[in-house]
Amino acid sequence: MFSFSTSEKSMQTIGVPKRVADIKTWTKAALSLGEGTVVSVNELSCSQPDCPPKQVVVLILSHTEPLRTFAIHKSLLDTQEGDVESAAAEMQA
Repeated sequence: MFSFSTSEKSMQTIGVPKRVADIKTWTKAALSLGEGTVVSVNELSCSQPDCPPKQVVVLILSHTEPLRTFAIHKSLLDTQEGDVESAAAEMQA
């Protein structure tokens, strides 16, 4: 008899592409970015003592402006719209 189950890890993996798309959408809205602007979202591990184990790094690339970046000190799946809005506002300040 076969049993199909989905582990917690695989369920989290399924949510990653959607969360990346959400973070890109939230970033574009928070910064009023145009269609020609590329937003790259990456989750990075950090091994430094004062750094959380995971962080989300967002890069904003445009032909008309210099590279911009911000980090959210949470894992990708724990990142919410308010986190993106706060980080984007701090970057602009």
